[in-house]
Order: sequence, then C-alpha cells, then structure tokens
Amino acid sequence: MTSVINVNLPGQSYEIAIPSLPDATATVSDANAPSGLDQLGQKMASLKLGKKVLLVSNPTIFKHFGERVITSLISAGFEVASCTLPPGERYKTLNSIQKLYDIALENRLERSSTMVALGGGVIGDMTGFAAATWLRGINVVQVPTSLLAMVDSAIGGKTGVNHPHGKNLIGAFHQPRLVWIDPDVLKTLPMREFRAGIAEVIKYGVIWDAELFAQLEASKRLDQLRYVKPELINYIIIRSCQAKADVVSKDEKEGGLRAILNYGHTIGHAVESLTGYRLVNHGEAVAIGMVAAGQIAVDLGLWQKEDTERQNALIQKTGLPTQLPDGVDIEAIIEALQLDKKVKAGKVRFVLPRSIGVVTVTDEVPSDIIRQVLRGM
Repeated sequence: MTSVINVNLPGQSYEIAIPSLPDATATVSDANAPSGLDQLGQKMASLKLGKKVLLVSNPTIFKHFGERVITSLISAGFEVASCTLPPGERYKTLNSIQKLYDIALENRLERSSTMVALGGGVIGDMTGFAAATWLRGINVVQVPTSLLAMVDSAIGGKTGVNHPHGKNLIGAFHQPRLVWIDPDVLKTLPMREFRAGIAEVIKYGVIWDAELFAQLEASKRLDQLRYVKPELINYIIIRSCQAKADVVSKDEKEGGLRAILNYGHTIGHAVESLTGYRLVNHGEAVAIGMVAAGQIAVDLGLWQKEDTERQNALIQKTGLPTQLPDGVDIEAIIEALQLDKKVKAGKVRFVLPRSIGVVTVTDEVPSDIIRQVLRGM
C-alpha cells in the first residue's frame, strides 16, 4: 500500500508518495533492494516529464540503489545519465554544483528534463539547487534515502549550498515534481544517521503534533532502527511528512508560519558551521539547538520546565547529544547567529515552544539569555 500526501501550492502542487513497509514481520535486513524503487520510473512517466534524466547520488548510496533506479527509469522510457558527488556537508559547495552543471551540459539537459536526487539531505539540497538554476529551472524529483531527508529536507523546495561562513546561505526555493519515499531503504542507513532523522521527527512533535510526540515517548527505544517496529516507522514518516506538507502548503517561501520548521536550527546551524560540518551532523546539531531553545523558552517564561524535561528526555532516549561539543566558543556562536538566514533588521529570530505541539516565533531574545543558556550546556 502506498500512502499519498499532497503538497498543495499555487501553480505547482505535488505528491509525497510513501510505499509502506509491508507489515510487522517485515525486516530491515533483507538482502534485496526495496521494491518501491522499482516503481519510480513508472510514476515519473505518469507526470509527463521529458525523456532526459540526470540521476545524482553519492558513491555509497549509488552502490546500494543506483542500478535499481536506473533500470526502473530506462524501463519507463527515460534516457539516463548519472553523477556521484562526495557525501557530507563540507562538500555541499558551489564546486560540486559546477560538476552537475558540466554533466548537464554534456548530456544536453533541456528545460523539460529532470534531475533525480537519490540520497540524503546533502544530495537533495544540491540537486534541487542545480535544477533550480540550470536553464533557469528544470524538473527535480526527490528520492530521499535517509530518515532526515524523508521527513524534512526532501519536502518543501528549499535548495542550496553552504558558504564558508554559514550553512545554506546560497540557495533557491524550487519545488520538486514528486517526492518518492521508500522506507525500506533505511535498512542501509548508519545508526548515527537514523538518530539524526529522529531529531527532526521530535521537532515536528514539539512544533506541530503532540500526538506524534506522545507516540515517540511511548516507544521503548529510538536509538536504532532495528528496535523500532515497521508500523511505527510508517507512522513516523507519514505524520512528519503530513506536518511539513501542511506547513509548506500554508507558507511556501517562509513568509510567516513556515519559520516554525526552524525549531532548533538557529543555534544548531551555528554549531554545525563552527565545527566545520565534521564534528556533529545536522540532526545532532538540531538536537542541541532544541535543548537550547527549550531552555530559552523556560527562562523567558514561555514554557513549563516539565515540558522541556520531557523534550530533553526524549532526545536522550534517542541517543542524541544535549550538550555543546567541547571547545565550541560561546561568543563565536553569538556572532554566527547574526549570519543566520532568519535574521531580520539585525535581530535573530528564534522558534520557541509554548507547549508540546505549539510554538511561537520571536526576535525578542536578549543575548544575555542566550549566553546564560549556552554556558549551562
């Protein structure tokens, strides 16, 4: 069974399609690649896309799933070229985008052509940005292979690359034609990356979906995929995708409501940047940022201490960090916040919780409060 969630936008709505893990007896250790990927070409053909496709991945993901996807696309009548880029945030640069442009030119991609992102958030962001800017915009299809990309970065059209002084400072909004999510690809995901994805799921629970938060609390273990039942994985992905689709449908380009999706990201992005995208991954940084934002909300009298303790206990159960990495300078974090994309009129905007499932956005957070909270971490 495939669950379908619609992202309803003026001019270009699209589907998030999620073939569910079969049942409670399904395992994530089967040797075969997931059957959901075999259906991708047929689904793309139904969208009446141009025949030329550029498949973008990283070497590890391509080794697992690349040939399966290429076979599916060719069987559906597409002409397929492929490109692999190194994994990791530190390679999310304009140099990598140039490589995509070169291959697009070599294969004569046209305005009706499509770039397919097969990978995690880094591949999705770069492929989306290349598609947004090649010939002033061609089709992109997101096929996320990490939990974090499935529930967050593949949806909503945010694309971009990093600048040496900040994350995602170079980018564009460019909505995909389709987001195709096969939960079975998670079987190849390293445990650390699975936990990183759970960080974004916790975020949705805090900002939007109290029932999702409660379901996560009720789970005995969330630190490894093998301890999470397939029906819970399906539930987590569907609820998270629905939350993001609801928010994006109401605010495509972050003019208001969509800013709540940045919960934990303000300080999280600063930590990522200051550690060179090597020490902590995105989900770990978001977890640290959520702990900080929660405490800021308590100190400002917006949130109850009991709720921040619930949040932090859930983060800890997932095996995610709740403390700043050793050696990160607090004043450097304060300075890095000024480079955040969400700064407006020189003021840093924070997403702060009021209760589980409800948050507010404010630029009235004194620097002294931020310092005080960070010193306590």
